[in-house]
Amino acid sequence: MFKSDLLKDRVIIITGGGTGLGLAMSRAMTRLGAIMAIGSRNPEHLDQAKKTLAEEGREPFVHPVDVRVPEQVETFIESVYQHFGRIDGLINNAAGNFLCPSAELTPNGFRTIVDIVLNGSFYCSLYAGQKMLEQKSGVILNIVTTYIETGSPYVLPSACAKAGVAAMTRSLAVEWGPYGIRVNAIAPGPIPTKGAWSRLMLDPAFEKAMLKGIPLRRVGKPEELAHVAVFLMSDLASYINGEIVFMDGGMWLRSGAMFANLEGFEDIMRAMRPRKK
Repeated sequence: MFKSDLLKDRVIIITGGGTGLGLAMSRAMTRLGAIMAIGSRNPEHLDQAKKTLAEEGREPFVHPVDVRVPEQVETFIESVYQHFGRIDGLINNAAGNFLCPSAELTPNGFRTIVDIVLNGSFYCSLYAGQKMLEQKSGVILNIVTTYIETGSPYVLPSACAKAGVAAMTRSLAVEWGPYGIRVNAIAPGPIPTKGAWSRLMLDPAFEKAMLKGIPLRRVGKPEELAHVAVFLMSDLASYINGEIVFMDGGMWLRSGAMFANLEGFEDIMRAMRPRKK
């Protein structure tokens, strides 16, 4: 689909790039010549990323980081910059989510998701953006969700946090555009991954109900997200700035809030939700 040198020697930071959708994007960009710098708070995920991307032709730069902690993010970004002398791209992919009736949320549950998704994306954008402003070049890509426009029941922390990231995308696109920095986002619909799917598809009935709301009648594939990400990170999209690309098979146009069709399944959510020991 793309020329093999499309991202040749581009230094691209990605958070949560060792598993799931992050790893799919990392693999695609490595195959196209990029140098991936992967941050994760899980050492096992970093080890897996090194092994997987080495098989694609280039071992990544890896560094432990908890995106909720600004000091750790600053150290991570600085380590990448000192090692390579530049930062060409940033993908804010690290996220968290869980299903819960909103009246049963705890302050800590809400705070945890907002810290990862919104605060973490800001910290990474801040410190990577400072380097890009000095360079007068760079691309930032945020991974949001289709319910940024509508909200969604049962995933209130994620809806609030992702909407904030969407606002940040558009704000920075205007503010940093004059310095040669593009800021865009992708809003994917449901794409099965081991981690997210286990937390969100608590019962087969959930997936069946969700598929009814997707005009294409199927979920997405990780490589489909990776293709869009490659395009937006590359010079093929050099005049696209401040855009949020929805890729969900038309789901948001039909049903709006992704989890709205789970009304009536609250008892299953309660039964399947992990309990604190």
